[in-house]
Amino acid sequence: MEDAPSALLWSAFDIRHVWLRADLRVRPEWRQGVCFGGGAPIAGACNSLNFSGSGTRAYNGRPADDFFIQQWARVGLGYDPTPNLNFYVELQDSATWGASGDPTGARQDGDALNHQCATLQSGQCRLGIRAGYALIRNLAGIDGLSAKIGRQYLVLGNQRLFGHFDWANTGYSHDGIMLSYATSSFDTKFGWFRNSETDMGQGQPGGSLTPNLFICDPDGNPSASCDPALAQHATDAGSDVDMVVLYNQIRSVPRMIVEPYYVLYSNRLPERANPGQYSPKSASQLRHMVGIRLEFRAGNVDVVQEAAYQFGRSADGFDFDNQRNLRINAWASGTWLGYTWYTHHWKPRVAIGLDYASGDGDSNCVTPGGNLARSCGGNANTFENFFPTNFLHVGYMLNGAWRNSVQPQLNVQARPTVRDHVEIWALRKYLASARDNWYRGSQGPLIFSRSDNTTTHVGDELDIAWSHMFADGKVSLAVIYGHFFSGSYIKHQLGTSADQDWGIVQLWTNF
Repeated sequence: MEDAPSALLWSAFDIRHVWLRADLRVRPEWRQGVCFGGGAPIAGACNSLNFSGSGTRAYNGRPADDFFIQQWARVGLGYDPTPNLNFYVELQDSATWGASGDPTGARQDGDALNHQCATLQSGQCRLGIRAGYALIRNLAGIDGLSAKIGRQYLVLGNQRLFGHFDWANTGYSHDGIMLSYATSSFDTKFGWFRNSETDMGQGQPGGSLTPNLFICDPDGNPSASCDPALAQHATDAGSDVDMVVLYNQIRSVPRMIVEPYYVLYSNRLPERANPGQYSPKSASQLRHMVGIRLEFRAGNVDVVQEAAYQFGRSADGFDFDNQRNLRINAWASGTWLGYTWYTHHWKPRVAIGLDYASGDGDSNCVTPGGNLARSCGGNANTFENFFPTNFLHVGYMLNGAWRNSVQPQLNVQARPTVRDHVEIWALRKYLASARDNWYRGSQGPLIFSRSDNTTTHVGDELDIAWSHMFADGKVSLAVIYGHFFSGSYIKHQLGTSADQDWGIVQLWTNF
């Protein structure tokens, strides 16, 4: 006979309030001329930053091509015991075919035998929790006030700065709490998120002083030994990373959506952990961002304008004294003007855009080993792209970011049938600062700029995409091809200027 508390808990559960969702995506991807006629990339970049501050890498006679297949499988389980309370957990299996085991088979744990973590790369596991949260609506009896607590997506505006990034094989999610207060005229969101916890490892049963920080030498070489001088920061409760987001949507202006926002990014890792030129988010910085997004629609016309300014302090990555001796002074702007023929059977749309994001002429002032190649100046002017869904804005090839860029573009779309969508997208790419780097969609450097570089025309991209929905909209098939025409910048940095081709075939099913 069950005891009274157990009976009470069981009686509160109602299977009718359980719901399930699932996704499966398989995507073969091919890229010819990964480094535009140069050799294979080094840690994701087509060249390396050397001691003189130059990013030049000689052509080695073996152009690098690539082909791989990625897939994800997601299962989401939700439970809504009341209209004001929701629990949700989403499991994600993110895989690259053939990447789970030892490729040599020396330990007899090849991909067919290993279904969890990659044995040669510590921490590369397939299965994880992409989302796990509780959502409480009408908190404290206040209509429109809600709290979402736990691991969650952060999708704001048109995802220039914060998006789900489902184009990648994992996507973004954040650990924290988001408060929201919504009415018919406005929606205000306030969130705090812990992006890095250094003194307590994942899944520890209790207590701190269990290091979660793994720091190697500043040249970013994963095979190098770690710096013992930084071990103290692994147990320093203050060496964490936090992000605070205040995002507002004003709906009371006719035919307009107005979205002002503020973001605080506090990275308290030691500056030796991650100098700025090696990763999207440099260590030892306190960055503020204020911005606004405007969206106007009238008849067939739509206009979107977003602008943001960033300020604060950042370390230079040279002295490793954790002194934030650089002043952050960066800004970005994105503009789209579109026209859609809604009454036409194909609903064609034409849009033009111009994106800008500031760069820094002294971005590569510190070379491997902490050598000062030239003065770092007093400013850190490279705009931080945060956690965006970048393929929506920089092109499907992801050759770029909202970071040290000037990008005019033209986009044409149409729907020949209710199940088909076609798109042609042309983009011209420049650097905002010639001596800052060219950054990938994931925001790390794609090419390090030479210390004497003066060229800014990176190249031109042309994307052609077709997608088709079938099985009552539960399955989509997409075929996308992109060609990148190399500009003078690539030739100057790499000594070669071959073009790049890229393409995918993507099958996505969901229910």
